[in-house]
Amino acid sequence: MILTFGIVAYNACRYLPSLLSDLKKQDYPHSLIQVILVDSMSTDNTKSIMLHFADEEKDFKQIVVLDNPNRILAAGWNVLLKHVAGDAILRIDAHASIPKDFIKKNVQYLQKGYDICGGKVLSLQIEQGMWQQTLLAAENSMFGGSFAAFRRSDKVREVSTLAFAIYRKKVFESVGFYNEKLVRTEDNEMHYRMRTAGYKFYFNPNIISYRFSRNSLYKLIKQKFLNGYWIGLTMGICPACFSLFHFVPFLFIISIIFCTILYLCGFKVFFIVLILSYLIVAILMALATYLRNRITCRFAVLLPLIFLLLHISYGIGTLVGLIKMPFWICYSSQEDE
Repeated sequence: MILTFGIVAYNACRYLPSLLSDLKKQDYPHSLIQVILVDSMSTDNTKSIMLHFADEEKDFKQIVVLDNPNRILAAGWNVLLKHVAGDAILRIDAHASIPKDFIKKNVQYLQKGYDICGGKVLSLQIEQGMWQQTLLAAENSMFGGSFAAFRRSDKVREVSTLAFAIYRKKVFESVGFYNEKLVRTEDNEMHYRMRTAGYKFYFNPNIISYRFSRNSLYKLIKQKFLNGYWIGLTMGICPACFSLFHFVPFLFIISIIFCTILYLCGFKVFFIVLILSYLIVAILMALATYLRNRITCRFAVLLPLIFLLLHISYGIGTLVGLIKMPFWICYSSQEDE
């Protein structure tokens, strides 16, 4: 099977050489791999790294370097999809790492008759300090991270979404291109269209890949805020894209606002119950995270605060996105005209 291996990158010079090195080590025949590298108008030497790889590596079926003038990820993948020569497309983020059997395992699973499949994506830190390991532990925990099966499940099964997945080319030919209005939720909307078209997502935990997490609390908080923000905006386009789990931090923020109003009106018990309940759960989840990961006590005691900051930033992001959503939809409609 001829495979298209795609990367869309923006200012990824810190990560891209390692990922391209992983690609060179793949034990799937290189003569069956088309590599498409898309640069989203990077201001560092990301494109130079891509061009150097294309010049140096001659054993792949084809290496194509393209530009994404619109810069956002959805537009980059649309640029890539127009140049696919393979029977299937393997989508990988630039901030990723893959073992040498990654492509082979994906293709083997696809050859069993599935149209979309993928495996477990684990988070790593590019820096190995204890503070960075604490942030990684917080994000990897169910309380601070994600409920997605591709991050947690150990069973082969059908799931609702995947990351770093392989798709038969016909899937995109059927559902069309990515929605370029969406900056961070393009996958949610695309996968919804795929499910609506009848395609199934199959998960195999034996397929392993890695992504590098944010290495500072500020970057992690910013990421969570923007994730929540784009969920709020996307509700104006595709509300069915999301599950209830996506809105738990938003409901937490609404609960804080509501209970604070009641507190100011003299009904203090609701606010106290909310805060104590969250504190108890956060401490228990911090303890579980501490026991599961090799982090020192002096950083582990900060886990409840880290959890709180991640939940608040995500929830506020969703709230701001929902408030801005009608105006954003109106502006987008005017642009289309």
